[in-house]
Amino acid sequence: MSHRARQLKVSSLARVEGEGALHVTVRDGEVERADLQIYEPPRFFEALLRGRSYTEPPDITARICGICPVAYQTSACNAIEDACGVRVDGPIRELRRLLYCGEWISSHALHIYLLHAPDFLGYPDAITLARDHRAIVERGLMLKKAGNAILELVGGRAIHPINVRIGGFYSAPGRAQLDRLAEQLRPALDAAIATAHWVAGFDFPDLELDHELLAVHDPARYPIEGGATLRRSAGPAFEVDAFDNHVVEEHVPHSTALHARLDGRRYLTGPLARYTLNHDQLSPLALGLAAAAGLGNECRNPFRSIVVRAVETVYAVEEALRLIESYEPPQPAHIDVPARDGTGRGVSEAPRGLLYHRYEIGADGLVRGAVIVPPTAQNQAAIEEDLRQVVAANLDLGDDRLTALCEQTIRNYDPCISCSTHFLELTVDRQ
Repeated sequence: MSHRARQLKVSSLARVEGEGALHVTVRDGEVERADLQIYEPPRFFEALLRGRSYTEPPDITARICGICPVAYQTSACNAIEDACGVRVDGPIRELRRLLYCGEWISSHALHIYLLHAPDFLGYPDAITLARDHRAIVERGLMLKKAGNAILELVGGRAIHPINVRIGGFYSAPGRAQLDRLAEQLRPALDAAIATAHWVAGFDFPDLELDHELLAVHDPARYPIEGGATLRRSAGPAFEVDAFDNHVVEEHVPHSTALHARLDGRRYLTGPLARYTLNHDQLSPLALGLAAAAGLGNECRNPFRSIVVRAVETVYAVEEALRLIESYEPPQPAHIDVPARDGTGRGVSEAPRGLLYHRYEIGADGLVRGAVIVPPTAQNQAAIEEDLRQVVAANLDLGDDRLTALCEQTIRNYDPCISCSTHFLELTVDRQ
């Protein structure tokens, strides 16, 4: 393949959320750099929160993402409750976890079936896939619908739930309502198990990453809706309160999105990190499916992240059924969270990874400062390094195939760049 300058463009990359461009520079047969350029204007949510009531961030930050709004609501609630010296536990926390399970099921099903599986099966999109494999796509839609049913019942609606508030919920569903929900989830468990078997048979490119991994850790169960400790693969765990001491965001010239570093190094959060650092807390069924898929005690091939998501979907459906079976309607549906002067920090595990919020609140109940570190910002440097490795190993490919492989590499992370239009422009300069 000639080392002449080339420009490859994809006019509509509709299987990631957001606008971006990838610029690859190759010099003398070596990949010199691979910049994932996020050029959407910043939306300034942290600035918008200043001066607002401390009760408002859960509703406002949910609008950051239409696919994982519960993650933003939950991390916001965790941080504000921490600032106010209140801990939510018991039935309210279990209901919060059930709501989060709904988001995991819905988001993972969307990613697996509609965004990522077409890459492995040689289809341009899920619509084309459905022409040949209608039953498979319908299974994915059924799974997503089951997750949406949880969001609708517990959260009030599937997108930007309206029933979440600091301290809990505005209202709690009754026992009979959850019993009916369980009837819908039982066949969803069979669909989730079938999904795990299905994706385990995909053909995965060889790529082993060496990034440090970071994930929430809960000693009692697989991390979803929160935790006090962050576990890492190359160092001692640390408390959520110490996040700012270890993770620093920085501007890079080629992107409007901030890049995060863990003690000065690139790192990865998300399914691979959660599984590698917490897999022993999965259910026996989920662990068995992981073993059958060949995941072992860790997974460092980003192309196999789709398998981890399928295993996590099985766990989330199981966990939702368990939570429903032991459900006791909280009375009342929330606890009081009086405002006080203080700073609070909160995390949760969005489908795409660790989501951190920090709020400074005044005694008047107004937000003085806010910091939000989403998963994609934390994963940007790792994505770029993976792209460098993929391009370096496949420089002999033509423009179309190299572009498609780069797109698939990006989709491994299901990056939530934003929730607007979708576009990737790939430029390869061969010098």
